[in-house]
Amino acid sequence: MPRYEFRCRACGDTFEVNRPMREASAPAACPAGHDDTVKLLSTVSVGGSRSQGGPPSGGGCCGGACGCS
Repeated sequence: MPRYEFRCRACGDTFEVNRPMREASAPAACPAGHDDTVKLLSTVSVGGSRSQGGPPSGGGCCGGACGCS
């Protein structure tokens, strides 16, 4: 199930909510009970550094295996 990150505008708390994608745009109250929250844009990091003898990682759409990095 996807995890969405929110920030409360009233208290500044950042929190996560697990919910189905069909409820992605639904509002979420913060754990302190405030209703003035905003959904944050989450980023996903794909890849990283290449370890000795390990598979390639980092860069491009497939970790650089297709030459796209």
